[in-house]
Amino acid sequence: MAEPTRFTDDPAPHVAPAEGPLAGRTVAVTADRRREDLVGLLRRRGARVVEAPTMSTQPLEDDEELRAAVDACVAAPPDYVAVTTGVGFRGWLAAAEAWGRGGELSAALARAAVVCRGPKATGAVRGCGLREVYSAPTESNDDLLGWLLAQDLAGRRVAVQEHGAPMPEFTAALRAAGAEVLPVPVYRWGPPADPGPARGLVAAVAAGEVDAVAFTSQPAVEGLFAQARELGRYEELVAALRDGRVLAAAIGVVCARPLDAAGVPSVYPERGRLSALVRTLEEELPARRS
Repeated sequence: MAEPTRFTDDPAPHVAPAEGPLAGRTVAVTADRRREDLVGLLRRRGARVVEAPTMSTQPLEDDEELRAAVDACVAAPPDYVAVTTGVGFRGWLAAAEAWGRGGELSAALARAAVVCRGPKATGAVRGCGLREVYSAPTESNDDLLGWLLAQDLAGRRVAVQEHGAPMPEFTAALRAAGAEVLPVPVYRWGPPADPGPARGLVAAVAAGEVDAVAFTSQPAVEGLFAQARELGRYEELVAALRDGRVLAAAIGVVCARPLDAAGVPSVYPERGRLSALVRTLEEELPARRS
């Protein structure tokens, strides 16, 4: 494999130790949150790492829509609360606390049936002193929605903590079942603060100069595709991912959906954990070309 591209807007890739299951391999990390954790895991296994965030997470602590959602939950507590991410749930309560309504919001949520998308959301709920009645085993919104729709939602209030973007299909299905839906936007996904590294990654992938690209969220995949389209190199990028020159590794099946839609094969672990993603790379990369 050729030496990795040195991005003009990004530091040179980390020079990894010569030993470890990923020694001699270059892995690009596209994450915004918890990027350092993933980078550390990869480096300890010998990988050379290129850090190229393809999106950003923008908190909405001062957002009027979030403030209105907090006020609405306090004024008329929901019957059900759908928690989609741990960071989002904690951010929701932190924003309420900053506005002097943390105790009131916690009391309102304690009266509701709380349902969680997976272990991270469940951990955040329990960490705030609440208990869930359901945690989706597949860690997917589809599972979460299916459980809710199995309940009698006629006339019930359902608060839905969004995770980075509106959830129109999710909320429409709840409304069709008779629920009153209260979306709770805690943060939004946006383009990377510095697009230089992501654009450099587009060129590196198109040239086959990295062995794998690790994705930890759908927006990270979509962000890389967006950068490629802006540069007029989308087809080159996708071709390199499709023909096996570069491995696309996702943290889970939900994360992989934009790759599937683009016809890009991908690998992902059964459990959506950073350590499991790294183990998947350890298993897949040695079997590929040097």
